[in-house]
Amino acid sequence: MRIAELSRQANVSIPTIKYYLREGLLSPGERTSRNQASYDETHLGRLRLIRALIDVGKLPVATVREVLSTLDEPDMPLHEVLGVVSASLCERRQTEPDDVLAAGREDVDALIERHGWQIADDTPELDVLAGIIVSARRLGHPHIADAFDNYCEAAAAIAEVEVGYVSELGTVENVLEGVVVGTVLGEAALAAIRRLAHQNVSARRFTES
Repeated sequence: MRIAELSRQANVSIPTIKYYLREGLLSPGERTSRNQASYDETHLGRLRLIRALIDVGKLPVATVREVLSTLDEPDMPLHEVLGVVSASLCERRQTEPDDVLAAGREDVDALIERHGWQIADDTPELDVLAGIIVSARRLGHPHIADAFDNYCEAAAAIAEVEVGYVSELGTVENVLEGVVVGTVLGEAALAAIRRLAHQNVSARRFTES
């Protein structure tokens, strides 16, 4: 397909596609003449992934380039590629010194061990969760971590559904696009559903006789 067709199918403007080509995010098409090139389904899949990373994931171009370079490494296991994408999307809210976070990390590490999860030690969310525990304790809620076992059980069930869904999407680009969209929009949806559930439980507990 020519660039106009690529633009139409991906719903991305031609100037934007040319920008991605200049930045090396999108590989050049096959030259058919001096001023024209042909593109295929691999370009379409990569373009959709780029848009997901930038538009949905809100990642800067430099970070997108790093993610894509990891994707293009030969023999890179899909699990590791997914880890790179997930880490790039993590909100790094670590504002506590490492020594303060250490107490929270003890609880987080124990939580992970209880549930038998396979988590790399440098996963950013570990420190995010540790920071939440430290902040809650400072605000007078020392037992907040006690609720996290229930959270883990619910999250594990959700993860089985989500990972199962993206694993059926075909190409690696499609899988990663699904991860980006599912992570960002899924977390927003989960937060909204959680608040709706709070309203429902509150109504039943405090307003019904």
